[in-house]
Amino acid sequence: MTEVGYDTELLVRDCIANKRKAQETLYREFYAFAMHIALRYSRDEFDAADILSNAFVKIFKYLHHFDPKKGSLHGWIKKIVVNEGLDQIKSRERFSENVELETVEEPVIDNRALQKMGADELMEMIQKLPPATHAVFVLYAVEGYTHREIAEQLQISEGTSKWHLSEARKKLQQALLKT
Repeated sequence: MTEVGYDTELLVRDCIANKRKAQETLYREFYAFAMHIALRYSRDEFDAADILSNAFVKIFKYLHHFDPKKGSLHGWIKKIVVNEGLDQIKSRERFSENVELETVEEPVIDNRALQKMGADELMEMIQKLPPATHAVFVLYAVEGYTHREIAEQLQISEGTSKWHLSEARKKLQQALLKT
């Protein structure tokens, strides 16, 4: 038994063998988990549904590449959904030009304002950020990636990643002051 209550090896093998019941089980077991991730990278639920649809197509297409010795099925699926979300953000609009900054001033965010708002309101603010700034903020603040990892993933410099994080914080602070 595994994290989904099924034998992962058997579930994966049955999905690869195109057994519809196994594919439906995998989809149902991971839908909420994957949707939660997709929402972080989307502008709204419709974008998240697109991310999720494309991610599940890739999940089923490349499931034969999943190796339980290298990590969990959750981790493998998360990586696919995150990459699909980033692809969607990149396709929305061209990323900003590279900005090299060694030191970026960190804006101060009023925690009292944060405590008054719900997660949905905060997510709405994050979703309104410009595409590249949105991607960097989610990767750094939510997913825990370093600026070096973000730079590699988004094909930008580390300085540009730091600048986008600073911009995200500034814009979120401004939005918080309006609430």
